[in-house]
Amino acid sequence: MSTESLQHITVLLDEAVAALVQNPDGFYVDGTFGRGGHSALVLNQLSPTGRLMAIDKDLEAIACAHTRFADDARFDIAHGSFSRLQEFVTDRDMFGQVDGVLLDLGVSSPQLDDPMRGFSFQHDGPLDMRMDTTSGESVAQWIMRASQDEIADVIYTYGEDRHGRRMAKAVVEARAIAPIETTAQLAKIISDANPSWEKGKHPATRAFQAFRIHINRELEDLEKCLDQSLDSLKVGGRLVIISFHSLEDRIVKRFIRKHVKGDDHLPMSIPVTSDMLKQRLKAVGKMVKASATEVDENPRSRSAVMRIATKIA
Repeated sequence: MSTESLQHITVLLDEAVAALVQNPDGFYVDGTFGRGGHSALVLNQLSPTGRLMAIDKDLEAIACAHTRFADDARFDIAHGSFSRLQEFVTDRDMFGQVDGVLLDLGVSSPQLDDPMRGFSFQHDGPLDMRMDTTSGESVAQWIMRASQDEIADVIYTYGEDRHGRRMAKAVVEARAIAPIETTAQLAKIISDANPSWEKGKHPATRAFQAFRIHINRELEDLEKCLDQSLDSLKVGGRLVIISFHSLEDRIVKRFIRKHVKGDDHLPMSIPVTSDMLKQRLKAVGKMVKASATEVDENPRSRSAVMRIATKIA
């Protein structure tokens, strides 16, 4: 299936770019290029001297970037995880000088809809789920070697599914008979082991989310990226993050709250000035969700939550 045939609708496009770009001459980072929806609008807002660096794990996204923005000297892209943000920014002599970092944490539609990527139970395909197919192990490889307890913990922790132990037991029993190599195989095993199907939701939804998050180290990478973003931004720089499930949003919300509040370990018996608190961020507005119109046009935007913060020190 060609990349061109798989369409991706960028979520909260106008809202995210409006929040991000405060200086048309600045240097910006799109940490999750995808198919370039946010990057295209950022470039449209930049002056001839502005610059945009994008990052993506997916080689198909890298190829899309080279084709789509080949003639724009203001743009370049790095292949890898956004957990290497500081490295990529430093390579461009912009550490501490970044005007804005944008992270769209959703899986792109081409990844979800291409059966060969193995992200979805809606289409049968190889059980892979790696965003970067050049490194690491696939879900099929992991599921054949992981212990029953590890599989159960992943489903419970990253899928928030209380039936993780039953599902893990079913997986271990099934793999003893034959290797689990396709999404259809795994989806049936998980579904049959799930005693409480939710209306309107495939019974393997939470488990598939859990396996994807685990195999791509999504939450660990997010925590690393947030810390590096704060140090990479200049004072006045913006951090704009779009999350799609509660695990991601919880990490983002706590990170922003921590650096808005500052040092809360100071003794209560002494007067505290703002400089003593070492506050580094200021939250910008409340969380933003997709409008009803956007949700109607793109149902995948329903769960999106955007949070914005400015670096103040």
